[in-house]
Amino acid sequence: MRGHEVTLLRSESATAHLPPPQVRVASFRSTFDLASRFLEYSSDEPIAIFHAAAVSDFTVGLVYQREEGNRLRAVCSSKFSTRSGNLLVELRPTPKLLPGLREWFPSALIYGWKFEVEGDREAAIDAGLRQIQEGRLDGCVVNGPAHGDGFTLVEAIGRRESISSPGELYSLLGRRLVAH
Repeated sequence: MRGHEVTLLRSESATAHLPPPQVRVASFRSTFDLASRFLEYSSDEPIAIFHAAAVSDFTVGLVYQREEGNRLRAVCSSKFSTRSGNLLVELRPTPKLLPGLREWFPSALIYGWKFEVEGDREAAIDAGLRQIQEGRLDGCVVNGPAHGDGFTLVEAIGRRESISSPGELYSLLGRRLVAH
């Protein structure tokens, strides 16, 4: 609406409303698929990336069946029968995409998002600051139950702003984009 060309990388399983028609939408299925989308769009141009959500922290690994003596045996099947009893599923961490964005978009304004569930506001903000350092980001939006109401925008340059509403957050991010 402000004249920027916008591409939304949106999960195929997303339930949020679709954006306005002037926003180009590219869908993805998994963390690995999203990484390939980012690589497809990689650029030295001074663009902005607002990475607002983790795709999935884990992916399914091996499936195990418990044997006598509590030993686990890996099992493989295209369909598991309920007659086999309980199965145990390994969850493997997926790679973090944020730390790779600076390499793929060296001139971009990059903001991450940190939704924290446990701890308090300061612990949530500290997690956002760690995300900035680890990902070489320009800033991070922090919110979630640990943070409490509203948002805090923390930035690599040391600036920190409390924001009470999504509209106020979008306006502030828009100003950061224009300044970039």
